[in-house]
Amino acid sequence: MLGKREGLGEKSTQRFRDGIGGKESVVDEQMKVFVTGGAGYIGSVCVEELIHAGHSVTVFDNLIEGHRSAVHPEATFVQGDFNDRQVILDAVALAQPEAVIHFAAHALVGESMSNPSKYFRNNVGAGINLLDACVASGVGKIVFSSTCATYGSPERMPMDESLLQKPVNPYGESKLMFERILAWYRELHDLEFVAFRYFNAAGASVRFGEHHRVETHLIPNILKVALGQKESVAIFGTDYPTPDGTCIRDYIHIADLAQAHILALKPEQTGFYNLGNGGGFSVREVIETCRRLSGRPIRFVEQDRRPGDPPRLVAAAGKAISELGWKPQYPQLDQIVQTAWNWHRIHPDGYPD
Repeated sequence: MLGKREGLGEKSTQRFRDGIGGKESVVDEQMKVFVTGGAGYIGSVCVEELIHAGHSVTVFDNLIEGHRSAVHPEATFVQGDFNDRQVILDAVALAQPEAVIHFAAHALVGESMSNPSKYFRNNVGAGINLLDACVASGVGKIVFSSTCATYGSPERMPMDESLLQKPVNPYGESKLMFERILAWYRELHDLEFVAFRYFNAAGASVRFGEHHRVETHLIPNILKVALGQKESVAIFGTDYPTPDGTCIRDYIHIADLAQAHILALKPEQTGFYNLGNGGGFSVREVIETCRRLSGRPIRFVEQDRRPGDPPRLVAAAGKAISELGWKPQYPQLDQIVQTAWNWHRIHPDGYPD
């Protein structure tokens, strides 16, 4: 039985303005794209960019973590859960997409350590239901939202795709398992794929931003302090071998992530790619940038290190740049934080639903 489906209108134009306010462009061809998790943070902005680029989009989401008001009004929305095999088979068959972009997943590292079954059942088992739906409906390409957590504690920096993958938590393991399954489906079913190993997604478009029911990401938690919604933000560890003693992470703007997914829809593209800016910013740098751009005081509390946090995680994204023609347009921390602050200031409580 198919999940709840809502048709929300047809694409009205092939000219678009990007989600942050850039130049217009003309799209030569359209695709029908099926997006799982399209009501979530990364999914919502990717759907927005797909529609701006002239594609026809169906969003499939169970709204457990996503938000109905985060679905672009020109997308067709299907409420359903891909853990229900028949629901996802029917949804893909009805949409008849040429490509699938798969964002839907559980993604809390700590929770994966306390409830690994939830992560393997959803991120792997339900993902297989989606792959079988793709095969049954003749989908030619799937683009998968993977993670740098598949590498575990890296042996060198910056991290490129040749690193050994040794996850240190069930979340990373579940993503790596699905990457391997993708390779077998390509071999046995001719289902082409691109898998993107993300670093730290951040920022916002004008319309869509970051609203998790359980917020674990650094930038939105800092901005909650700026908005007066939290008393302080925690710094976990101040004695790392970094210039200011705090962890360094590679932040990538959400719109840049979205553009990589659009480039990956090209039929000749396949394989595994890191997505990051190739630099990095410390926790103290991020806090100071949020303080400066918001003009608000940011109180922080120094705490002990968290187990398993490496001092530095920075991407080598040269493969995506050379093979996909991808280039981050918003690589500066100021750009990333400013767009996030603009969105949170206008939407202090996130999405209304």
